[in-house]
Amino acid sequence: MTVLERTAREAVGSACEEVRDPTAADEVDGVAPLLVARPASTEQVAEVMRAAAAHGLTVVPRGAGTKLSWGLPPLSADLLLDLGGLDRVLDHAAGDLVVATQAGARMATVQQALAGSRQRLAVDETVPGATVGGTLATNASGPRRMLTGTARDLLIGVTVVRADGVVAKAGGRVVKNVAGYDLGKLVIGSLGTLAVVTEALFRLHPVAEAQRWVSVAAADAPADVHRLVQAVVHAQAVPSAVEVDRPAGGGGRLGVLLEGRRDGVEQRAATVAGLLGAGATIDEEPPAGWTSYPWQEADVAVKLTFVLSGLEDVLAAAREAGADLRGSAGTGVVYAALPGDQPTDRLAAAVRTLRSACARHRGHAVVLDAPAEVKRAVDVWGPVPGVGLMRRVKDQFDPEHRLSPGRFVGGI
Repeated sequence: MTVLERTAREAVGSACEEVRDPTAADEVDGVAPLLVARPASTEQVAEVMRAAAAHGLTVVPRGAGTKLSWGLPPLSADLLLDLGGLDRVLDHAAGDLVVATQAGARMATVQQALAGSRQRLAVDETVPGATVGGTLATNASGPRRMLTGTARDLLIGVTVVRADGVVAKAGGRVVKNVAGYDLGKLVIGSLGTLAVVTEALFRLHPVAEAQRWVSVAAADAPADVHRLVQAVVHAQAVPSAVEVDRPAGGGGRLGVLLEGRRDGVEQRAATVAGLLGAGATIDEEPPAGWTSYPWQEADVAVKLTFVLSGLEDVLAAAREAGADLRGSAGTGVVYAALPGDQPTDRLAAAVRTLRSACARHRGHAVVLDAPAEVKRAVDVWGPVPGVGLMRRVKDQFDPEHRLSPGRFVGGI
């Protein structure tokens, strides 16, 4: 045992009852931690962070680990902070349409707790087993973002622990406009580099009485897919989601989710089916792959954003790059999968093709995940406006850069 390992164990062991040696499953994108701590409360997280600060330890928070390889590998990971012990739904105020939950609670567990009141947290579970904290840290969202927004829109309160162990809270059931940082929005998508989220408060939506999925085979010509999406988006159907699924080899489907009162949903579904034309089907169950990402293990996973008028161009670029594409054609947020077994220079060229198409339409292409050699060879983040401001925020929250160092944009 090295001096650092012995120091880490002594410091963290006095702050948290459950401390253990790491296994291979605890690696963070190939980086092995020295120690794993599993606190059971916000107070224990604060004690662990104070101990880490006192001994100069770097810390990487983890929920269920379903997206821990997103972003870049950390420059250092002395301590893996396992938040799986903070797994409770703390309070469900059904009358106020509000739920409070710990960060380690699984998204599926939260939905089960709400189901008895016919309510839901309108954030799709895009990866089975994902936690609340991991969903916030990666800003993950699915098809329903078109109607109800993302976690940024639904989060009304948050509790975090800073790198120095100070507990901070923001928002609540009644949120007033105040000056200063919007703490909830800052931590969303930050990959655990600003603070450790321990609790979150969300506003909820009622579960719809009826759901219908209207889908049709995706036309091979990007212009035809674009035309159909525009027709649905600008109709009076009020869809909850408009999703495109286009494998690189051709085929695929365009799907529209409609929710609400049964009679209204059936009428709107018939309207959408008419817009999609011959071959459109109306089903009570989602199409295959609904809410999931298009990639498999070892693929290169890319998030594409663009204004809706650029859909045709992005679809054409994805086909040129040889990418499977799936995502929200109705909001301009889609996900591409490139086979990770291709030569690195070919993958880099494919990413450039996707990035150029998104840039032409005021968007971005970010490599979320990829094999290690690809991350070393490819510009994962691409051009990011405001990176200087992001660095200043990081310096304010974590001046010693001990939280997930290097995982985020610009080496933050």
